[in-house]
Amino acid sequence: MAAYDFSATLYLTMIAFRTATVVIVSCLLCATTEAAQSISLRIEQAAREHIDKQLTNSGLSDPQVELSVVSARPAPACGAPVEIEALDARQYARMRFVARCPDPRGWRHDFVVRARVSAQVAVTAMPLRAGEVLSDDHITLERRDVTAVNDAIGAPESAVGQTSRRSLRAGEVLRSSQLAAPIMVKRGDQVLMQARYEGVEVSMAGEALDAGARGAMVRVRNAASGQVLRMRVSGAGTVEPADLPGVNR
Repeated sequence: MAAYDFSATLYLTMIAFRTATVVIVSCLLCATTEAAQSISLRIEQAAREHIDKQLTNSGLSDPQVELSVVSARPAPACGAPVEIEALDARQYARMRFVARCPDPRGWRHDFVVRARVSAQVAVTAMPLRAGEVLSDDHITLERRDVTAVNDAIGAPESAVGQTSRRSLRAGEVLRSSQLAAPIMVKRGDQVLMQARYEGVEVSMAGEALDAGARGAMVRVRNAASGQVLRMRVSGAGTVEPADLPGVNR
């Protein structure tokens, strides 16, 4: 009877030990999973804040962002706040982040964030020739994937009046690099030099020695004195002084 009681007690003890071991391992796994999820959420937040900041400065209309965080292995728990740092966030499709545990026996884990960005952008409504001046009829507004396009034009009116640097197909997303401001002054043109100061306006004739779009700096020879001046293109066939303080203000 005593031997039976001992065997039963030993059996029950082993069962209790195994149960306790399973519980402890499960708790450790839960803690590790919760820590990894918390880090992933923080990395996703950091990536979203970075993208939102970039999109705010881009001028895109109604941008939408989708994110996913990828890690080679789950990060273990850390006894101190985990530090998050962006390693390379230039390309939305593959942004690299690192999580560091600052404990003396801490760890480092790399994460990749894959983002997809779409927005309402200017799109060509018809084919365009190289050098063609864009009008309202040439442009329409559509939602497009701009994840890999860093200079998409969000406001169609900002493209109107510019010229295409090359031929464009219908349905292409318009990019700043594809357009150029129209030339307002050509080399050899007779231009009007205008200067305004405190309500007084002075105009004189000149000859453009350079070509330029609005806002460009060009050299102009004064028709009366022959002096060459540095001027700023202000409109079609007109320039204004660039170096005289207080003029044209």
